[in-house]
Amino acid sequence: MPKPKVKIKSTYIKFRCSRFEKRLLQVKAKRANMSLSSYCRMAAMDDKIVERFTDEQIEIYKTLVQYHHNFKRIGNMFKKRNPKLQQVVYRLAEDIKAHLKSFKK
Repeated sequence: MPKPKVKIKSTYIKFRCSRFEKRLLQVKAKRANMSLSSYCRMAAMDDKIVERFTDEQIEIYKTLVQYHHNFKRIGNMFKKRNPKLQQVVYRLAEDIKAHLKSFKK
């Protein structure tokens, strides 16, 4: 079985930027778990670059999911006693859900 051909990157492209811009590119590349050259290459080709979540962001996301579920349960408790309060609680739960969906973009 023949080995797949590996694309060897042997051509250089250089560009000038300020120290601040370089540092910013390095930070963004690190967030995306990529090398600086890979990050710049993907940005230049208009490829989608996905930043990875930090452990803290993952915990916040999990907490928001739990809040969404809790507010839905609270809304269910008020269904018969106070329908207006149920609607407010459901609206809040849906706002949280919409915010969670924005993470996926």
